[in-house]
Amino acid sequence: MKTLTILLTDGPYISEYAEIACLLAGVALKRYRVNIFLYLDAVHIPKKGQTPSFFTNVGALFSGLAKKGAVIRACARCAAARGYIAEEEISNGTNCRDYFPGIEISSLYELSEMICKSDRVISLSR
Repeated sequence: MKTLTILLTDGPYISEYAEIACLLAGVALKRYRVNIFLYLDAVHIPKKGQTPSFFTNVGALFSGLAKKGAVIRACARCAAARGYIAEEEISNGTNCRDYFPGIEISSLYELSEMICKSDRVISLSR
């Protein structure tokens, strides 16, 4: 099975990239393995408790993608710089108590592994 990796750098409500990534990943999961890596301000996407008035709650959408089999990771340095701390143990499908289930904080090394093992990589960033 082929693999698609999507790299996101924008926060959840700065642009439509997070929603575009969700749509792409949702369709791709029917035929491909899907990885999503959250870098820079994109580490805010899976934060629980966001209540956007006029936007879709993309954190919940990403959690749904993880339930369907997408591998979703957030950059550890980017997350730590923005106040998200990776816990030693994974509970409730995440290693960050601020994140939706299914999304984990990991290192940039995992991004390089994702890219090396991917047939296609899409970067959604400004």
